[in-house]
Amino acid sequence: MDREILTYKGAKITITMVSILTLLQSMCIILQAVYLADLISHLFAREEVSNLVQKVLLFLCALVGRYCLSLLIKKIAYRFADRTGTDLRKQFFSTLFELGPTFTQKIGTGKLVTLSLEGTAQMRQYLELFIPKIVGMGIIPIIVLLYVCFQDRISAIILFVTMPVLIMFMVLLGLAAQKKMDMQWDSYRVLSNHFVDSLRGLTTLRYLGLSRSHANTIGRVSDQYRKMTNATLRVAFLSSFALDFFTMLSIAFVAVSLGLRLVNGHILLQPALTILVLAPEYFLPIREFGNDYHATLDGKEAAHDIQSIATTQQNSKDIDAFHVSWDEKSTLTLKNINVQHESDRNVSLKNVQLQFKGFEKIGVVGASGAGKSTLINVLSGFLSPTDGVIQTNGHILPSLAFDHWRHQLTYIPQHPYLFHDTIKKNIAFYHPDASNEQIKEAIKAAGLNEIIASFPKGLEEMIGNGGRTMSGGQEQRVALARAFLCGRPILLLDEPTAHLDVETEYELKKTMIKLFQKKLVIFATHRLHWMEQMDRIIVLKEGKVAEMGTQEELLAKKGEYYELVKTQLEGLQ
Repeated sequence: MDREILTYKGAKITITMVSILTLLQSMCIILQAVYLADLISHLFAREEVSNLVQKVLLFLCALVGRYCLSLLIKKIAYRFADRTGTDLRKQFFSTLFELGPTFTQKIGTGKLVTLSLEGTAQMRQYLELFIPKIVGMGIIPIIVLLYVCFQDRISAIILFVTMPVLIMFMVLLGLAAQKKMDMQWDSYRVLSNHFVDSLRGLTTLRYLGLSRSHANTIGRVSDQYRKMTNATLRVAFLSSFALDFFTMLSIAFVAVSLGLRLVNGHILLQPALTILVLAPEYFLPIREFGNDYHATLDGKEAAHDIQSIATTQQNSKDIDAFHVSWDEKSTLTLKNINVQHESDRNVSLKNVQLQFKGFEKIGVVGASGAGKSTLINVLSGFLSPTDGVIQTNGHILPSLAFDHWRHQLTYIPQHPYLFHDTIKKNIAFYHPDASNEQIKEAIKAAGLNEIIASFPKGLEEMIGNGGRTMSGGQEQRVALARAFLCGRPILLLDEPTAHLDVETEYELKKTMIKLFQKKLVIFATHRLHWMEQMDRIIVLKEGKVAEMGTQEELLAKKGEYYELVKTQLEGLQ
């Protein structure tokens, strides 16, 4: 049995209940065979049918009992699979929100979409089918073999010897199928990520005149997935054929042995018929398991991936219990912070030592790749430092990845995400219980009045995927309205205006400056005109703090910041 199943909530109870019901089911299978053989032997002896009514009823009771127990087992397995799938999916999404965009980029959007949609459904099917089959395979053949042994030892020996041969072929074919399934799953993830990336870049490809040539790449990736799928199906069909062939061969050995001894008078008709009826039942659980094994392989892989992501935790229980409420007297200190991504040999942040106090306005600048976004991800709790200490109000923490800290934050990225919903619900994302008056005040503060007034449905206008298209500046105003509405004391901005033209940026600047009031603001950008509004400036270079101070101090120093200003020609030569 896959040990990972035992880690799911309620798995042991479910397996115990299924085991008890399967044991009762195996009793019904034996009684069904006994009554059927007894009925046929009496008919063969030319006994009146009217005298066999009781035996017919007993056979029907055993048959009905067997299938009622089978339905009950399926119902229990279905409820467990549905409950586990729902809980694991919630945990999966909760972990994704906790780990943030850095983890999403690392895994790949296509894979995460596939896991959340198809993967959870495949996982439910896997749990629903796997538990009854594996329990049935472990109980029914043993009970049947013990009964056959009491009836006829020769038949029991034949059944006992042929079972390991059948299992050996199952293992060999299963290993081959697992290898093919792994290759197919990897190919499917590549196809998913490639499809999502292609959709995102479709406009760019069209502008560059590469959309048709890109179709060849899509065709190649799709063809690779088709080949992997066909290879997996070939192994699955071969496995089913092998199971059926060796099962029929084993039953044939039992039938020949019984027939010869029946002719010679070494065994009676009734026990011989009972054993002959039970022989297919002996192999049936392993045949069903073999057939369903290939059907649930993708579900097993999906369950493993979902479980591994859902149980990825950045924060400990001690951190979860820690609460912080940021005010003008609060402090946040980073000591010897290092960050190194798994896929990158270079260190993104090196020995960073910083302190943030109260409602300061901090600018973070540097060339591309200097570590600005990495620092923002550490401060938002989306990324845990490889080394170093974080201290908040005197409390030492390994990272900021805990819910209460995130509830203090408002995060505005370069491209805010708009959900497929009304603009009203998009604005109220951080504060879903906000009143209409509060939402209207936030809209006014963000400068969205005229834009929303132009919408036919006003606040009920649908935006996001499939809804009304909004410009980059309008998307940022929606993000600002969210920030005004939630009123959280810490504001993190990661290149929020990098994709906007200068006119739109300066128009937004008037609104954004209002948002900075009574907040700790940490603004990562490469557009240096924002530094006029900052109390301090942190200059990053190759992951290190190159220099730090006010704009006047850094300009007078004529160091890294001065060179950045000269590069952008902001009034200095």
